[in-house]
Amino acid sequence: MSQRNVGQLISRGVVHLSAAASVREACELMARNHVGAVLVMEGGRLDGIFTERDALNRVLAAGLDANGTTLGEVMTRDPVTLGPQTPVTEALRLMSEIGFRHVPIVDQDEVLGIISLRDFVGVELQLAGRDEQEAS
Repeated sequence: MSQRNVGQLISRGVVHLSAAASVREACELMARNHVGAVLVMEGGRLDGIFTERDALNRVLAAGLDANGTTLGEVMTRDPVTLGPQTPVTEALRLMSEIGFRHVPIVDQDEVLGIISLRDFVGVELQLAGRDEQEAS
C-alpha cells in the first residue's frame, strides 16, 4: 500500500476571512461551507486560524459579543502548518499529540487548503474497502 500525503486530502478551496471580520461573519461562513474552521489571511498570507472550538471557548464562554469581536482578537496566531507532501500518518500523529482538529496546508507560503480530522475518516473508509476487496 502506498503512503498517502495530506495534499491528497484537500478537497475544497480555502475558506478564509481577514482579521477585521467579526466572529459572527466567521461562524456564518463556516456554517454555509459546512466546515469547522476558517483561515485568517491578509494579502494572501496566513495570519491565523479560527475554529468552532475558538468560538465556544474564546468567545461564547468568555461572554464576548460575536458581532463586536474580530477574528484578530480571538484567532490562533501563526498556526502550525504542514506541507502537502506530509504523510497522512505523520499528520495524524501531530494532530493527536497537540490536540488540533484542523491544520492548514501550506507550500512555500502559498495556502493550499486545510485538513481536519474528519478528512481522515474518508481515507480510513477507502482503505478498509480496498482491504475487503483484496480479501474476497
